[in-house]
Amino acid sequence: MRLLCRIAEEREKGSLKPAVGGMIGHMVGGPHGATLGEAIGTLLGTWMISGEFKPISQTIMELPPDKKQKLYNEAMTILKDLEWRDTEHLTTLVMGSEDLKMQLLAMLEKCLKG
Repeated sequence: MRLLCRIAEEREKGSLKPAVGGMIGHMVGGPHGATLGEAIGTLLGTWMISGEFKPISQTIMELPPDKKQKLYNEAMTILKDLEWRDTEHLTTLVMGSEDLKMQLLAMLEKCLKG
């Protein structure tokens, strides 16, 4: 959960509006990055406008145990081919890979919407 929170916090700092998120996402990940950036920017914008803005990391930590388990299972499916010693090593590997971060963010968005 801490890894997902860290990725979400990193992305939140740079995606306050859909257009900005899309532009940043496009520079980092091409067309798929633009779509992901816009989606995250839209999600954040909606929360801010509704007056109920909560950081995604807070939302993750407040999930019920069954939803946290689902997030964990989905994340481990993405990370299954990585070899890591401990959570610190895993975090270093993931934070150094834009592709893995984008995959985890897309999974996170899908799980939080559904």
